Amino acid sequence: MHASKKTSIMVALSAINGKWKLPIIEELFKETKRNGELMRSLEGITQRVLVNNLKELEDDGIINRKSYHEVPPRVEYTLSKKGIELYSSLISLCEWGKKFEEEKKSIEF
Repeated sequence: MHASKKTSIMVALSAINGKWKLPIIEELFKETKRNGELMRSLEGITQRVLVNNLKELEDDGIINRKSYHEVPPRVEYTLSKKGIELYSSLISLCEWGKKFEEEKKSIEF
């Protein structure tokens, strides 16, 4: 029996799969943020979902988590080098999507 092979695009899409990962990446592209700042920026996200998504993005090397040994504790999140590369690729994908949408609209009318 053959094991199914994941294509490069499948691997890439699985890293950003889900409702909240792209908005988190976009927020962190703008600037370094703390948990509370992300909660306020991402309307509708729950604390648990945010924490889980941040952990997954950190595990995949897309974001960096920096913990400061202060009272009260402070944690900041930034895009890693890999995350910045990913965001650049997403910009290209967005441009393609805009073009695709415009072409689709012109066909419909």
